[in-house]
This record gives sequence, structure tokens and C-alpha cells, in this order.
Amino acid sequence: MNKKNLMLDRRQALGLGAGMFGAAALVTLAGCSDGPSEPASNGGSDAAQASSTDIDKDAFDKLVATVEPADDATIEANAWAKAIKEAGTFRLGATRTSVLFSQLDETTGKVYGFDAAIYLSLIRYILGDETKYDYTQMTSDTRESVLQNDNVDAVFATYSINEKRKEVISFAGPYFTTQQGILVAADNQDINGLDDLKGKKVAVQSGSTGPQVVEEFAPEAELQEFSKDDECRAALEQGRVDAYVVDMTLHMGNVVKNPGKYRIAGDAFGPEDKYGIGLKLGSDGVDFVNAFLEKFEKDGKWADFYKICIADRTGVSTVPEPPAIGA
Repeated sequence: MNKKNLMLDRRQALGLGAGMFGAAALVTLAGCSDGPSEPASNGGSDAAQASSTDIDKDAFDKLVATVEPADDATIEANAWAKAIKEAGTFRLGATRTSVLFSQLDETTGKVYGFDAAIYLSLIRYILGDETKYDYTQMTSDTRESVLQNDNVDAVFATYSINEKRKEVISFAGPYFTTQQGILVAADNQDINGLDDLKGKKVAVQSGSTGPQVVEEFAPEAELQEFSKDDECRAALEQGRVDAYVVDMTLHMGNVVKNPGKYRIAGDAFGPEDKYGIGLKLGSDGVDFVNAFLEKFEKDGKWADFYKICIADRTGVSTVPEPPAIGA
């Protein structure tokens, strides 16, 4: 694997949704507020302007409402979609605790975020009403089994596509890609990228790809493994480690939820992690969902929802190109 090819330049780093999210885009997230952003301290890349961390719910709802339902012929031509239409309800497997991808608003009962944007749009596309779904909470241990047992029609849960999972389920997409990122305390000025991890104590999650990626890209870092995200962040806050490496989307959510506590150091790195939509193995729903995603991207809704759900909340100034469907 060529490290140089997997590193991101700063222009690429502005595009998190294409798997790229760098310090230039997130430098002000550590102090994310309604006020203006502060410039980067690591060499003066173009800092994005900070914005509110709250999602624009009105804009989100209005954009979902612009999705035009599929015509009868499109539904009839696909067994998966036809069965959902006849049932009158979409059986949804998802989560409601991801601040940028699928967060429950307990006051309204609605879910907001990038994953929610896609599944609500898909449900509206099939049933003409995005509220017609039955929700099943997903965990990392149940995602495959609910599909295998036909308990849900699809799973939306920042669900990484890999060969092992493809042996037991099918994936539509990808609709999003990400890489690894470095999280440090907001006042840490010593670590601004991979090279600065040399000799530093770095927290990683056991069972994730973090340990292997850090060993390859920062071999002189001192790894300390923890079982959960909150344990890694606690170690960082207590000064027991100097940095924390994991999936950039997780860092992104933590920075948005904890303004003033953390910052992203440097560019995203490592192999791309592609998020897909899980369906039952061999389902023709893959073709239907992929066609929907292609239309979703072509109509500009992918970019519009990215802006509402991610860019406007994190200070990213450039909306990236969406990933190629079926890649």
C-alpha cells in the first residue's frame, strides 16, 4: 500500500463525504459556535468559517418533501419495492444516536442527519410518504441477522461494506466514504498531522481498523487500546494519551457535540471505508436502491443534504463529489 497515494492534500481534505476531511475544514470545530472561526495554528491553511452545530430542521424537512415518488411502473418492475408498496410500510433498520447521520429529536420524534435524509427520501420515493415506516434499532451485532431473518427491508447505519459481510448480505451504494482521523485536545498545538505522532501516546479502539492503520502510517507512535470511544476520549481528556485515531466521522460527531474540547489534527488518512445500505442477500432491492441513489445524486439532493447535515454544521466550505454508486 502506497502511503503517499492514501494521504490527502488540503483541497481534497475539504471533502469529508468523499472520504476526505482535513484540519483545514475542521480547524474551528474545537470552538464551534455562531461566531467567526479562528485561523488554523498549524501552518495557515484556509480555515472554514464556523457555523452552528444545530441542523436546520426546517430546511431538512422541506428538502425531503421535494422528493417525487416513483411511478407505478418503476415500483412494479422490482419485487423488493413492490412488496414494500403493497405492505404500505417500510421496515427500517437504523440508529438514532449519531449526531451527524441519524439523531433523534426527542421533542418532535423526528430523526435528522445524512443517513436519515437518504432513508426518508427512499421511503417517500416508494410509498409517497416518508413517515410510513416501522423502526428497528440496530447494533453492530444485529445488522446482518435482521436482514437474514427478513425482519427489516434495509439497514441504514453508517454500515461499512466489506467482503466478509457481502458473504451473508447484499449492499447498495456506497453513498458515503470516510478514512481515519486524528483527534487531539483543543489546546494541543504540538500535533498537527501524522508526522507529529512519532513518540506520542495514541489511543485506538480495539477491534477497529485503527491499530493496524496507525502501525502502518505512524509506526513510531505508542499505541494504547481501549474498548470504546468514550474510554478513548476520557484518556485524551485526562492527558493519559496525546491523540486518538479512529474513523473521521466519529471524530466529527464528537467535535460537534463537544464544542471547545477537541480539534481535528491534520488530514484524513488510510484506506477508504465505504458506507452502504444493507439488504437481504441476493435481493433485487440492490438494483432499485442503486437506481434511486443515482437519481438522488443527479438531482443534487445528495449535495444539498450533505450541506444541511454536515457542511453547515462543521464549517466545511466545499461540498465534495458523491461516491460512484456500485463502486
